[in-house]
Amino acid sequence: MRRYAGPLVTRDIASALMAARAAGSWTGSFDLGRSEDTVTPCAEHWVWRGQPQPYPGALKDRTIYLREGDEWLPVSRYARSLIKLVPTPWGVPTFEIDGIKMLPTARESPLADARRKVALVAPRGKVVLDTCGGLGYFAACCLEAGVSRIHSFEKNEDVLWLRSINPWSPDQASADAGGRLQLQHADVTAAITALPDASMDAVLHDPPRFGIAGELYSKAFYEQLARVLRRGGRLFHYTGSPNRLTSGRDVPREVVRRLQACGFEARPELDGVFATRR
Repeated sequence: MRRYAGPLVTRDIASALMAARAAGSWTGSFDLGRSEDTVTPCAEHWVWRGQPQPYPGALKDRTIYLREGDEWLPVSRYARSLIKLVPTPWGVPTFEIDGIKMLPTARESPLADARRKVALVAPRGKVVLDTCGGLGYFAACCLEAGVSRIHSFEKNEDVLWLRSINPWSPDQASADAGGRLQLQHADVTAAITALPDASMDAVLHDPPRFGIAGELYSKAFYEQLARVLRRGGRLFHYTGSPNRLTSGRDVPREVVRRLQACGFEARPELDGVFATRR
């Protein structure tokens, strides 16, 4: 999927551009905090990297906009559900599906959160399976940490579209990736059956919540993870703590027991479960 290379704006950026017209210049970020540009706000348009850009109209809060022709459109799609790229105070965006935030952002950047979890599996020099790629933050942290190769799967085409727009999502064709990232548009529950036995050194498993994707918490899937992971290989499994307050259900403990039955040593860690293949 071709990556978007134009500017991204939010309501705050649009307001700053309008306010800066009298000053004749404004410096800020048009790629969600990855870099800064100095632009020239004129009466009818503003100039970014030598290209005139129309001023956005009324923009909504908590929304990122891209330019398409002369329009500024929200980075969102609606097919079976509404999926949307959402700005955060950290620059690095999260995303929502039907209003449900898919990544933690309350205390730190979702990329910083991913970095702590990736560190548990120590990816340097390893072959890593990334079961549910999402915006690619696990993959980005693995590349940063010196992974040998990372096999990433994402079944939602709209999430892949968000990745093509998000400047923080890794580009498998980039020089930084160096051919180490293999991203496939596929359902990992089916794709994993084609992976050879003991072909992975580590696994990062960040599925949607249990109520949406229960098959990714099943004994059958965990048996497949055990099959493809070499002995001594590490696994981090994000679970969160859904329903703990309302029903008393302890999903992390349920996952620990199921993984143990499938050949893992497992314990709760961070907001999920850390496990080692026996």
